[in-house]
Amino acid sequence: MRVDQIDTSQYPSLLKAKEQETLSLFKSLTLPEQTDLIPSPHQHYRLRAEFRVWHQDDDSFYIMFDPATKEKFRVDYFIPGSELLNQLMQAVRAQFLENELLRRKLYQVDFLTTLSGEALVSLIYHKKLDDEWQAQAKALKQALSTIAPVNIIGRSRKQKVLVDQDYVTESLTVSGEIYRYQQIENSFTQPNGIINQAMLEWASQIAKPLTGDLLELYCGNGNFSIALSKQFNKVLATEIARSSVKSAQHNLALNKISNTVIGQSSAEDFSAAYFEGKSVKSLKTIDLTDYQFSTILVDPPRAGLDKQTVELVKKFDNIIYVSCNPETLTDNLADIEQTHQIQDLTLFDQFPYTHHIETGVWLTRR
Repeated sequence: MRVDQIDTSQYPSLLKAKEQETLSLFKSLTLPEQTDLIPSPHQHYRLRAEFRVWHQDDDSFYIMFDPATKEKFRVDYFIPGSELLNQLMQAVRAQFLENELLRRKLYQVDFLTTLSGEALVSLIYHKKLDDEWQAQAKALKQALSTIAPVNIIGRSRKQKVLVDQDYVTESLTVSGEIYRYQQIENSFTQPNGIINQAMLEWASQIAKPLTGDLLELYCGNGNFSIALSKQFNKVLATEIARSSVKSAQHNLALNKISNTVIGQSSAEDFSAAYFEGKSVKSLKTIDLTDYQFSTILVDPPRAGLDKQTVELVKKFDNIIYVSCNPETLTDNLADIEQTHQIQDLTLFDQFPYTHHIETGVWLTRR
């Protein structure tokens, strides 16, 4: 559905239909008697967005593209976007319409906002960014700072100019505890902050009675591992993206967490090393025999788990699987159900008005 055609009054019926469609994909699985559904706010739920800038005569405005027809359409107000994101959209456009240096050859504007009230605005150009542009960008930051704490990033070919930093610090509340997360521009973050908090709360409640140590694969910036660190004796988490690993390690220090190690490794490499009884090359200082793993948490990309990683997760008594793709999740669970039983399945509407949905599954060894 195009964002300029969203009718928020339709949200409950659309969500019900999505729930039924998703659960129908799981009909071959043995589900618990009750499955839960966590709805999103009807609007202002998305914390980040990217807009192309269209120049027409003396006007310039934001556009997006119809996912079906690829035709462009103008966006003056972004219903899914957070209230802060919409405020910044209007303010940034007003500023570049009045400033030819900021406007000229401006190709795209990206916004990253947070529940904590901080924001990043990235201006992407088809021109070299010089000292004069940087002076105008500093003035733009000062103007936007009347709305919220904002930093500006300028990008062009082989250039990245910071005014003054390329990250925000998010604050999320889980089980009464506040956790802070550095979120870097162009690194993956959960787009729906309210639903992210709900997923962390769900995982925290699942983990509460569990014991031993936690292994997490695909940990990103430490989203789950940091929020769950108090539930386990020790946590080992891996992520392939170097920038996310650095953020995750920064976030450990930010939250004063000492029982968690986060290192760079793909799930495939970790699985191969685990089955061969070897240390992981990029984690060679870590002795896996020091851990008493009882639980594994995986939050893979849309492609789901590869065969070897599926075999790895089946080694654990408890599996917490967070999926953004019900179809690949179904395939993986059909295999995992040979050794484990689904204890909890909860749907999280991370992406309202689309067919996408996030699913959390907890399985225990039979």
